[in-house]
Amino acid sequence: MNCPLVEWRLRLTTGLLAVSLTLPAISCRRTEPPERSARIIRHFSIYEGSGEYCAWPDIAGTRDGDLIVVFCRSEEHLGPDGQILLTRSTDKGLSWQSPQVIFNTSIDDRESGLTNLADGRIVGHFWATFHTPKFYAGLQPGSYDASVLSRWTKHVTTPSYRAARDTHGAWCALTADGGRSWSKPARGKDAIHGGIQLRDGSLLVASYREEGECIGVNVSESPLTAWSRRAVVRSPHPESISFGEPHVLLLPSGRIIMMIRATARPYDDQDPRCVLWETYSDDNGRTWAEPRSTPIWGFPPHLMLLKDGRVLCSYGYRRPPYGQRACISADGITWRLEDEVVLRDDAPGPDLGYPASIEVEDGVVLTVYYQPNIPPGTVQRMSPPDPLRVKPGIMGTVWRVPKRRS
Repeated sequence: MNCPLVEWRLRLTTGLLAVSLTLPAISCRRTEPPERSARIIRHFSIYEGSGEYCAWPDIAGTRDGDLIVVFCRSEEHLGPDGQILLTRSTDKGLSWQSPQVIFNTSIDDRESGLTNLADGRIVGHFWATFHTPKFYAGLQPGSYDASVLSRWTKHVTTPSYRAARDTHGAWCALTADGGRSWSKPARGKDAIHGGIQLRDGSLLVASYREEGECIGVNVSESPLTAWSRRAVVRSPHPESISFGEPHVLLLPSGRIIMMIRATARPYDDQDPRCVLWETYSDDNGRTWAEPRSTPIWGFPPHLMLLKDGRVLCSYGYRRPPYGQRACISADGITWRLEDEVVLRDDAPGPDLGYPASIEVEDGVVLTVYYQPNIPPGTVQRMSPPDPLRVKPGIMGTVWRVPKRRS
C-alpha cells in the first residue's frame, strides 16, 4: 500500500520525480505521529528572471491534476507595462514549466486571480492600469531614480499607450483546458485571488478598485456576461482605515466568509491598525454581518478550505521580520494568534507577499508568494531601488499544517 506522506517527503528530499515507497499500512500509521505544530518542508523558486520584477501570484488546480500559477511580470513595482504570465506544474509543484503570457494589453497588466468552476473550467480575472504623467509626478520623492521616472513618463505619453486608455480596468477570460488556451477577454470585476461559484451556478467576487469607498459584492450568471452589484461592505472607520483587496470563501454550510485588507490612513503599511477584517453572509452575499477586526496583522488575505474542514488564511507580513504567514481557524470565524504559522521571516524588506495556498495532499499545503530569492540577511537598496539588486520572483513554500485538535 502506498503511503502518500512518505512518498511526498521522499520526492522532496531526493528531487526525483518518479519515486514511490511501498510500506504496509501499519507502518504508515506508526511513522505518522500526531503533529501539533506546523512544519516547513521546503522553500523553492517557481519563476524569477534577471532584471524582471515578478509579483502578485495566484494558484489553482486543474481537473487534470495540474497546478497553475498566474502572476505579473514587469520592470518594477510601478512600471507602466506589466503582463500576466502562467506557469504549470504536472507533479504537485516539484517542477514548473516555462511561463507563457496569457494576458497582455498595451498598458500595465498587474494583478490576476483564478476561480475554479464546478464543470472544470477556470475563470481568469485580470486588472489593467493606465498610468499617466501626473501619477508618476505624484510619487513620493526618492521612490525611483529620476531617469527611470522620466523614461516611464515618456512611455505613457506615446500615441500607442494613450490610445489604449479604454482598456483600463477589470477583465476576465475563461479556460476549458486548464489554462492552455483562453477565451477572448470580456469586461469583468476585479477579483484579487479570484472568487467563488455559488450553489446556483452563478459567480460571486468581492471587488474594490471601481467601487468607491467600499467593497462591492458582484455576481454574474456567466463569467463573460454582465455583472451586477449584490451588496456593499464598508469600513466602520473610514477616516482612519480603508478597506481593499478582499477575498471570499464558500463554506460547506453555505456561509460565505470575506477577509479584507485594512490600510491605515494616512497610508502606512506597517501601522498596527493593518489587521485583517472579516465579515460573513448567510444568504448568498445579499446581506453581510458588521465587519469586525481580527487579531491577524498582515495583508492581503487569501482564504482556502482544508480537506479536514478548517479554514486557512495566508497573508504577507510587511514589518520586521519580513515574510509570509498563515493562520488556521476551526470555523472560519474565530481567529487566534496562537494558530499563526510563520512560513518565511527572511525577506530583506516589505516588497513581498500576496500569498495564495492550495492543499496538494492531505495536510500538505503549497503556498505561493513573491519576494526576492536571496540569502537571509542580504541588504538591498530600495529607496530608490538599486537597478542591480535581485528583484522579487515567484516563490513557493511546501508545509504541513498542524493536526486538528480533537
